[in-house]
Amino acid sequence: MILTITPNPSLDRTYEVPALDRGEVLRATAERMDPGGKGVNVSRAVAAAGRRTVAVLPLGGAPGALVAELLAGQGIEVAPVPVAGATRSNIALAEPDGTLTKINAPGPELTAAESESLLSTIRTHAGAAAWIACCGSLPRGLAPEWYAELVARAHRAGARIALDTSGPSLLAALRERPDVVKPNAEELAQAVGRPLATVGDAVKAAEELRTYGAGSVLASLGADGQLLVSGTGTYFGSAAVAAVRSNVGAGDASLAGFLAAGGEGPEALASAVAHGAAAVQLPGSVMPSPADLDPSAVTVTADVPLDRPLTEPAS
Repeated sequence: MILTITPNPSLDRTYEVPALDRGEVLRATAERMDPGGKGVNVSRAVAAAGRRTVAVLPLGGAPGALVAELLAGQGIEVAPVPVAGATRSNIALAEPDGTLTKINAPGPELTAAESESLLSTIRTHAGAAAWIACCGSLPRGLAPEWYAELVARAHRAGARIALDTSGPSLLAALRERPDVVKPNAEELAQAVGRPLATVGDAVKAAEELRTYGAGSVLASLGADGQLLVSGTGTYFGSAAVAAVRSNVGAGDASLAGFLAAGGEGPEALASAVAHGAAAVQLPGSVMPSPADLDPSAVTVTADVPLDRPLTEPAS
């Protein structure tokens, strides 16, 4: 079982529009409504692969009730933590060329009692989990050290932790030695405090995160592929993609693929790349099923192209 924690979940509405013209009335050609949040997306991808997952998340108001209903409809066990504030609603506008404009609401402010209830619910389910995936930004009311406390408690329960967050929350949690961290290129650059222009720059930054405490670093480099830097080696993975439809949740699908394949080594990286490549070719934040994956399009190598410039340099 893979347990996911999403401290700031959302109800996501995605509209496909011909073009994004400011000040004009936009007529959507398609729309979707999905439960959102990075950990929620990981659970959705795990469930799509036919594996058991439990999603722990604070939920409040009518949007929260709808998130729980949508997750249950996808075969995901929900461990809700009731909160007084309403779960946030986010909007995404997707254009035909893959450009995505997102409007993310701040979400409710959690009280100290709600924070402790969230940690207690995680502890209740941690013993049965092969992996715990802690994902996304922290809501108002939770200090940057909250993830560090979560990692420490989970390790005491004997669980392995994958952490997908950024900024002060990531840096604070590293001291508790999460087993895997999953930054994208921008988050990686932010963590080490310098720009990344090449794949080699990303490798050095990932190695630095390991010196701070990360067991392994699974880094998403956008269209360029993904890196895995661990104690047993460094690997680079990429996949051919026919057309990008939406990149919402692609990184979350990658993490789900990585953990579902064991969470270590080149085979897990290949699974991560296959899941991410499949996700960007699907609408909105739809998570790929096994039928969407194309392992033959994936290449994983220990011969990392260190001098390759990043398509989108990170600053």
